[in-house]
Amino acid sequence: MNNNDVLRRLRYTFNYNDKQMIALFASAGLQVSREQVSQWLKKDDDTSFVNCMDSQLAYFLNGFINEKRGKKEGPNPVVEKRLNNNIILTKLKIALNLKAEELIALLGSVDFRLNKPELSAFSRKTDHKHYRECKDQVLRNLLQAIDKKYHVARTSKFVKESTDVAENKGHKTSYKGKSGNKGKSNNQKQEPFVEGARPNASAIYVNPKKQQNDKNKTKRGVLKLKPEDIYKQPSNKS
Repeated sequence: MNNNDVLRRLRYTFNYNDKQMIALFASAGLQVSREQVSQWLKKDDDTSFVNCMDSQLAYFLNGFINEKRGKKEGPNPVVEKRLNNNIILTKLKIALNLKAEELIALLGSVDFRLNKPELSAFSRKTDHKHYRECKDQVLRNLLQAIDKKYHVARTSKFVKESTDVAENKGHKTSYKGKSGNKGKSNNQKQEPFVEGARPNASAIYVNPKKQQNDKNKTKRGVLKLKPEDIYKQPSNKS
């Protein structure tokens, strides 16, 4: 693994944007530009790719520790001019406040076995007889386990904006029908009522037999009376 791999994986896991990345470097005492960050995060075969130097990654990891554990008072610690996997592993362990047992369990979550003596050997000084070099396989699996446990989910801009709009509207919807504007919030803007399309009259089926039967029906006779017949007095028959 190279320094750029570590930088890319941590950025992805904790969902840091360019502004946050720049702030992490600055927290440890190194001012970087957005262009530099972008070049370090490019793929290795990209024409704009630039190698991240050991000291630059050391600044980032120190800023990562400050972000996770809180920055200590006083001057920033002196960064290492040369980095190796042992130092990177130790800095990650400090940043995430992992005890030996927790780090071993974390590696176990991605099916990588490591015992306590082996882990302790990574923290020894290089001239110690029990010192062991941390191989790429260990660091790669550790970064994978960190991503599995601490991954910060990304939220798309569209989903976020849709959520914000829904929250501003209060998730309230009014419908105009027979009940009019009943149930409408006072603070909610009234939307114009649009009536749905009506069916085309030509598409309505008409039974021709029914029309023929209606024509053939005889009209009901109506008894017509003259006014004088209505008010005519009954005759007295003896």
